Order: sequence, then C-alpha cells, then structure tokens
Amino acid sequence: MNHSLPSQSTRSKRTIIYIALFLLIAIAGLAYLKWIPYYDKSILAATTHSIGDSILGDPSESGSFSWESAWSYALIYFNSVWKAAVLGILLGSLLQVLLPANWLLRVLGKTSFGSTAIGGLSSLPGMMCTCCAAPVAVGLRKKNVSVGASLAFWLGNPTLNPATLIFMTFVLSWKFTLLRLIFGIILTFGVSYLANRFVPDVKQVDIDKIMKKVDEEKESGSFISRWMKSLGTMTLYILPAYILSVLLMGAIRVWLFPHVSEASANTIFMIIIFSIAGMLFVIPTAAEIPIIQTFMSFGLGGGPAAALLITLPSISLPSLLLVARSFPKRVLFFVVGSVVLLGILCGVIGMYIL
Repeated sequence: MNHSLPSQSTRSKRTIIYIALFLLIAIAGLAYLKWIPYYDKSILAATTHSIGDSILGDPSESGSFSWESAWSYALIYFNSVWKAAVLGILLGSLLQVLLPANWLLRVLGKTSFGSTAIGGLSSLPGMMCTCCAAPVAVGLRKKNVSVGASLAFWLGNPTLNPATLIFMTFVLSWKFTLLRLIFGIILTFGVSYLANRFVPDVKQVDIDKIMKKVDEEKESGSFISRWMKSLGTMTLYILPAYILSVLLMGAIRVWLFPHVSEASANTIFMIIIFSIAGMLFVIPTAAEIPIIQTFMSFGLGGGPAAALLITLPSISLPSLLLVARSFPKRVLFFVVGSVVLLGILCGVIGMYIL
C-alpha cells in the first residue's frame, strides 16, 4: 500500500534540490554579470547623464557595405555580450535537466494569462538582451512551456529591464522611461498572451495527461551526460547562426540607420524606417540609450527616437534565428509585426511629447 511513498518523497526532495541548485547558479551568474555592474552603472548615469558612447558610432559618417566594418562591429558587440551569452546558454541547458517538467508545466504550461504573467515577471531579474535571453526561451519551449509564457520571458528581459529603465531616466528623460514602460508591458504581457492564439489551444486536461506521462517516464543517463547533451545541442545550433547574423547586421548597419536630414528628422516615414531597422538590428543590453542620445544630438526627432526605444531592444534578426525552431512561424511573424507596429505607434506619440 505504501510502497510508492518513499519514491514520492525521494522525488520531491530531489525536485527541491534541483530547483534550488538552478536558482543558486542563476543568482550567482546574474549578480556577477548584471546586478553588481548595473548598480555602478546607475551611479554613472546619475552623475554624468551618460552610460557610454553609441555602439553605432557617429551617425553623420557615411559608409557602404563592408565586411571589415561588419567584423569591427561584431568584435565590439561580442566583447560586450559574450559573458551574458555564455550564461544564457548555460541556464538554457541546465533548465532542461534541473527543472522538473511537471513543475514547469504546472506553473508555465497553460495558455492562460496567469502563465504568461508569471513568465513575464520572472524575466525582470534577468536583465538580458534579446539574444542572451533566447537560449533560456529555447530551453523553456523544450520543456513544453506555453508559447505565451516563453515569449513573455524572452521579450520581458530586454524591454522591462529595471536597470535600463533607471539608466534611461537619468540619461534621456522620464518621458522616455514612461513610454518604454507602457509599450514594454503591452509587448511582454499583451502580445505574448495573444500569441497563444496562433497555436492549438492546450486544455487543462491535456496538460494533466502530459504531466502524468512525464511523471511515468524515467530519465535515461546520468545528470552530467544529459546536461552535456543539452549543452552541446544548444551550442552547436545557436553559435553559428548567432555569429553569422551579427556579422551581417554589422555590415549593413549603415543602410539600416542612414544619416537623417533636418527636413525628415521627425516624419512618419522615418518613424516607419527606424521601426523596421530597430526590429532587425542587434545590440547589447541598454545600448539603445546611447544610440538614441547620439542620434538626437545630431538632429533626430522625437518620433524616430521613440520608435527605436521599443524596437531596438525587443527582438533582432539574430535572436529570431536563435528561437526559430522553438516557436511556430506564425507566432514569430506575429511578434515581428507587433514589434514594428508598436514601434510606429510609440514613434507617433513621441513626435508630440518628446
């Protein structure tokens, strides 16, 4: 009668240990790479009203397609993100072997707004750029986490980054911060929740069946072998697409962000152009702030600047390629269209208040 009790108790203890271990690794990594450095950067932003130079350089300089330029940008970019990218791959792989599938399904497996909200809120401590958060989103999808919850985590990391909002307030203004917060919430929670409608609805009874099946399945191999397999698969898939797409973005950035004349500095046309460019381009965490600051110092209007405010950090071509196999194509097209549309709307509002 009670033969299953020791097994259940052992499993529960192992679950707690695995979750605690994952959280410990995540907290240690984020504290070292994000929380402590960003505290110092907040002081810098408050005292100097700057967090550094624009990664795009001087917008008045003209150029053309150049692999030398692409390589130069890629070196600057990867020098800024490689540690966080390693952490993202590490957490994405560990998530697949440490966090119990049933636990994740119970918390994040539903297509309800509740699961989406939890996914979005859990992204706040991450403070990662869209590419560094992508491996974790991939790991969540491999564990059958719902599209809405996975998207909310992925989109929430760059758009609702608390540190970026603080930097923005000191460097740009509270108006930029308010716009970013409003549209970031719409994107993270609203768009992610609606994205569930582009996949077959998963009913509670279906989740229960999946959980029962997972519970009955025995994990094959040791923890190390399962983790190395997960880490190897993720690395081999992610790194080539990541490196090549960043090189491409670096090569064509002079076309994506052309020098803007005074006559077109604050027009609807430029808002649309910068919304599309911002959606495609890849940047490190918070790099949109010095980019916008530099562009505006050279005459860019509030409209296109506000468009970049939401589109630059949210997604990019490289990050879309990283998650391409984990989300249905219809979902990704919906996210791309939503980011551009929200960027245009934010830009139109920015024309009048910035």
